[in-house]
Amino acid sequence: MPSSVQLIRAADLSDIAEYAYAATAPKDSRLIFLAGSCPLDEHGATVAVGDYASQAAACVETMKRALAASGATIQDVISTRVLVASSSQSNLVAAWEVVRDAFGKHDVPSTLMGVTVLGYDDQLVEIEAVAAVID
Repeated sequence: MPSSVQLIRAADLSDIAEYAYAATAPKDSRLIFLAGSCPLDEHGATVAVGDYASQAAACVETMKRALAASGATIQDVISTRVLVASSSQSNLVAAWEVVRDAFGKHDVPSTLMGVTVLGYDDQLVEIEAVAAVID
């Protein structure tokens, strides 16, 4: 099923960004605001301690499950914010590459941020997302 989200490219802005610069959804869309997706297992323990890429992958899987519970898929996401507990750009990039690859051609507007700490013990990555669906 095609997404109701329309990604917007800005021809007069740099094409080096690995995402669209903006996105819209039709006026009759239902917006879904997801809590931050965390790298937690079914028991609430942080997975892949010390591994930025693996934690990003776990966050993507958590996000997909929350989307499914809301009647949406990753193709319905309209924007993301990727939070990485690090001041090292290489750690941010390691997490970002996993998220970018998970979205593929549906390269939604995104913000990648280094933060000082996240909420769970040993947590390095969290993904916030907003989706839009037409019921």
